Amino acid sequence: MHIHLDPLGGVAGDMFAAALLDAFPEHQEGVRASVRAVDARIACATQDHNDGILKGLRFAVSAPGAEPGHGPHRHDHPHPARDYHGHHGHDHGHGHDHGDAPDHRHGHRPWAEIRAALEAADLAPAVRAHALGIFGHLADAEARVHGVAVEAVAFHEVGAFDSIADIVAAAHLIAALEVRSWSVSALPLGSGRVRTQHGPLPVPAPATTLLLEGFPTLDDGIAGERVTPTGAAILRHLCGDDPGRGRPRGLLGRTGIGFGTKVLPGLSNCLRVLVLEDAVARGSGRRDLAVIAFEVDDQSGEDLAMGLDRLRADPGVLDVVQAPVLGKKGRMMAHIQILARPESLEAVIAACFRETTTIGLRYHPVEGAVLERAARTVAQDGRSVRVKVVDRPGGRTAKAEADDARDAAGHAARAALRREAERLALEPQPAGTPEEEKR
Repeated sequence: MHIHLDPLGGVAGDMFAAALLDAFPEHQEGVRASVRAVDARIACATQDHNDGILKGLRFAVSAPGAEPGHGPHRHDHPHPARDYHGHHGHDHGHGHDHGDAPDHRHGHRPWAEIRAALEAADLAPAVRAHALGIFGHLADAEARVHGVAVEAVAFHEVGAFDSIADIVAAAHLIAALEVRSWSVSALPLGSGRVRTQHGPLPVPAPATTLLLEGFPTLDDGIAGERVTPTGAAILRHLCGDDPGRGRPRGLLGRTGIGFGTKVLPGLSNCLRVLVLEDAVARGSGRRDLAVIAFEVDDQSGEDLAMGLDRLRADPGVLDVVQAPVLGKKGRMMAHIQILARPESLEAVIAACFRETTTIGLRYHPVEGAVLERAARTVAQDGRSVRVKVVDRPGGRTAKAEADDARDAAGHAARAALRREAERLALEPQPAGTPEEEKR
């Protein structure tokens, strides 16, 4: 599954959570549970919203003691704890306007304190890792902007509640959906200034510009802040390895729309998510691929083997093959060919240069055809044997995983074990028996 983000109005943390919850409403209670695990006093809820053009959801967060959606103004921007004490107003997804907001100058929560709270919370490991990753990008950008150490970055007390809820909600959804890859359309950066208690700052905010390095942008003529720092940190976390990745081909599944609170002139202030499924999952048998090829003649066999194993583990890589070839002056070389997902091409190319000594490679897009297959596990002689079952034009075939017969003594015993496992896998499966689709 691939998710593409379409930032019609822009991107903010609450808009991201709302859009995904609109597409996947079954995860609403899980999001609330994760937010409560970090701070039981924070309340969050989704609200139906129709701006007269589109229908979707808002993600509302309240500070302790307030009803969801009726708490203080949202503030999703951090700032350093030392000499800089400006409160950046971000009026896009969260409706910030510090000219009317209460004065909270005396309350700051250091990034180290928020990090410790996330580490101590009863969160699923994947949720915690994503939350720390997103918050870490935000803290790193702020530290770079203001020339302070990351440990000196602090978040405003009220803003921290909003940021924690938005980021933990995003982290929960990212972990729960187990999306293979993400992409985003060109981002509207907006223009103008945002008010702070120590003067105006340009739009996009300095930290946002750092977080969005490498992302495609556009100017749609509508002013105001369109991407908040929290939204930018989420994008950096999801698409950091390949920010320019395009939307891949796929079958359109669910969609969702998440609204911000700001009203934009003549435009719905929303973020749309498009859920794309691999065509093969629906039986089309066709898919887009990318082939990368190069040769290596100056890397030891041991180190090359380790590098290729790391490439095989890359989520954007489908297969890696290696063959000996003769190069110039009769020198032996290793020819490497990699099959990659087209939307991950740039990230895989970078991995090739990182894991091998090659200084040049070739790549081209191709189309592939695949057969429907499923992975089954059968019990044979006290062992669990994995079997790949494939639907071929001439009938269904099965192939047992050789590694699962490794501890059987003798070639004949191993062959017999595999044959019996394959026979069992081809038998009709009882109703309700799970099958793991491979691709």
